Amino acid sequence: MKLPLINAQGQAAGEIDAADSVFGIEPNLAVVHQAATAQRANARQGTHSTLDRSDVRQAAQKTGRQKGGGRARLGTPSSPLRKGGAVAHGPHPRSYRQRLPKRMRRLAIRSMLSQRVAEGGVFVTAADVAFEPKASAMSQLCRTLGVERTALVVSDGVDENLVRGTRNLPNVQAMPAQTLNTYLILTHDQLIMTEAAVRRCEALWSIDAGAEEVDDA
Repeated sequence: MKLPLINAQGQAAGEIDAADSVFGIEPNLAVVHQAATAQRANARQGTHSTLDRSDVRQAAQKTGRQKGGGRARLGTPSSPLRKGGAVAHGPHPRSYRQRLPKRMRRLAIRSMLSQRVAEGGVFVTAADVAFEPKASAMSQLCRTLGVERTALVVSDGVDENLVRGTRNLPNVQAMPAQTLNTYLILTHDQLIMTEAAVRRCEALWSIDAGAEEVDDA
């Protein structure tokens, strides 16, 4: 698998070799959907709470006559039909957590990386590309590199200059390769990666690395 190199002027500067097991597999979109759904579900706090009829404070005295009023029986003040009453079938605190096996998470990330490569949305920065801690400089660099809509700039480890430079850019986000996830790749159209980040992805998510983890376990 070949990934295109791009220099600071936005021009092609050659290609680098990348592992087919990470950037060149057949994407499994079903696993991608399941991983993204689980990630979004696990981000929910689940602290929503409403009052049912037993939780509503109410007077013990009957609010109106049973008969003779010419209209329907009022019932208790806690009725969901009355103002200040309970909520019928309302939400209560619960966990939305979904468990996803490690192999499925890894497959989902590889599938999304391969999908972006197949779409032509992955570029590797050449050695002359420098990240500056200024939003204006990073915005100009992203335009030069060909960012059209949304982009994920991936580095090997936390790059403080990159984080500061992209912090105020609404469509660009900096991310270490170690913390890449399916949902982030799914919600960004392009990936701008350093060569070190590519090697880190290969070390983290290649099939050989996964086999070593299973063997160690």
